[in-house]
Amino acid sequence: MSSSCSACRGGEMEVDSNKEEMLQRKKNAVLVDGIILNGPITDSKAGEKFVEEACKIIMEEVIQKAADVTEKVCEWQPPEKLKKLLDLEMRDTGEPHQKLLQLCQDVIRYSVKTNHPRFFNQLYAGIDYYSLVARFITEALNPSVYTYEVSPVFLLVEEAVLKRMIEFIGWKEGDGIFNPGGSVSNMYAMNLARYKYCPEIKEKGLSGLPRLVLFTSEECHYSMNKAASFLGIGTQNVYFIRTDERGKMIPEELEKQVQRARKEGAAPFLVSATAGTTVLGAFDPLDKIADICEKHGLWLHVDASWGGSALMSRKHRKLLHGIHRADSVAWNPHKMLMSGIQCCALLVKDNSDLLKKCYSAKASYLFQQDKFYDVNYDTGDKSIQCSRRPDAFKFWMTWKALGTTGLEQRVNRALVLARYLVEEIKKREGFHLLLEPEYANICFWYIPPSLRKMEKGPEFWDKLHQVAPVIKERMMKKGSMMLGYQPHRGKVNFFRQVVISPQVSREDMDFLLDEIDLLGRDL
Repeated sequence: MSSSCSACRGGEMEVDSNKEEMLQRKKNAVLVDGIILNGPITDSKAGEKFVEEACKIIMEEVIQKAADVTEKVCEWQPPEKLKKLLDLEMRDTGEPHQKLLQLCQDVIRYSVKTNHPRFFNQLYAGIDYYSLVARFITEALNPSVYTYEVSPVFLLVEEAVLKRMIEFIGWKEGDGIFNPGGSVSNMYAMNLARYKYCPEIKEKGLSGLPRLVLFTSEECHYSMNKAASFLGIGTQNVYFIRTDERGKMIPEELEKQVQRARKEGAAPFLVSATAGTTVLGAFDPLDKIADICEKHGLWLHVDASWGGSALMSRKHRKLLHGIHRADSVAWNPHKMLMSGIQCCALLVKDNSDLLKKCYSAKASYLFQQDKFYDVNYDTGDKSIQCSRRPDAFKFWMTWKALGTTGLEQRVNRALVLARYLVEEIKKREGFHLLLEPEYANICFWYIPPSLRKMEKGPEFWDKLHQVAPVIKERMMKKGSMMLGYQPHRGKVNFFRQVVISPQVSREDMDFLLDEIDLLGRDL
């Protein structure tokens, strides 16, 4: 008998054995309300087989194709057609495994390949294999990081990662927690600053408080407005500070607005600076802003969700000069350091347990104080969440694999590639930079031949405004790459290219410019 026949026969015998076992359970069944209570009702062998086959699809269709530039970035379908292609209906009876495996393939096929070297659309991209394995492990273990008893490894990992991140900020000590997104970290910081200003708010609420005012730049992330709304501070009490032509907060304008708020009888309590703005990649002058915060007794938060990873680079950490003077920092390793969405830390310069005092609810069914181990490791009461994912583990695994030097090289290479693209844009007819970038955001216009000799008046800008959306549509329908565009502060639509992934090469930078010209030269 051949080995393959032997394997088949072995598989058949295993299936027969499983069937006999199920029949035996039914014969000896204990029934309650017609439901069999004997043994598990899940067919674990079939489940294991499904996982094995699905992992093979993931390996072949996602991981092995991640760096293949001949693959499409996306296979665009309009929503109504995609609904039909995916068979989204959930039925009374379950689908057979072969149908489910086909659904897995369909989901992969029609999803955007964010790990593709020519996916430039967001502030995250590429594939980090170590972080990916970490995600596989945590998905399989399905932990929740609130107490040491249920998540011992991941709590210790989070503690170790936070400690190192705090060191890179330049603090001697501090606290922190991983959150589901930089927006949530910014909200945590805003609430923490308010609690520090008036601790009684935790129990007494908003009634009787003065009108609280916070300050942030015109270029800040939109989460600042959302946080002010969510926390009851009110969006009208977010004072937006003017920025210079590069998108950096002007400290003198901040000083004026703080004085204005005081004259109005309001109570300033927070300044949120940005290290790496979303569109232009600007870094606020943190040292000068810190001087103003110290002068007026204001909490300084730095939203370094995007730019924080420059701290890993000895060459580029100067972009965040003065960050050690902040009271809190938001930093997202899932962006430049590719730790997989979501991986976002809020770091706090505090050794007084301020996070716990602000957020704890002391749930007695989770945080019993008479446990048999050191309950200081039960850190979940520092969070507004109950269930919380072990996001730090992804970053830890990548850091362990690459070392600090490898992470530094990742940042340095991305910024060198960004500089290469800038120099190529300057050489090419029809491409025009908005400004010289200081980080990985390259903002530029593509001016098609039909507009190149036109006077730069209202008609020119109106027509140029229409160019980027058409090119974006064409590239997505072709599947050749994905690149973001936007209007911004009075400027018509322009492209924003962001370099992150180490899979990206010089050839990809050249392709990007060639492809834009190819798709837009007839406009």
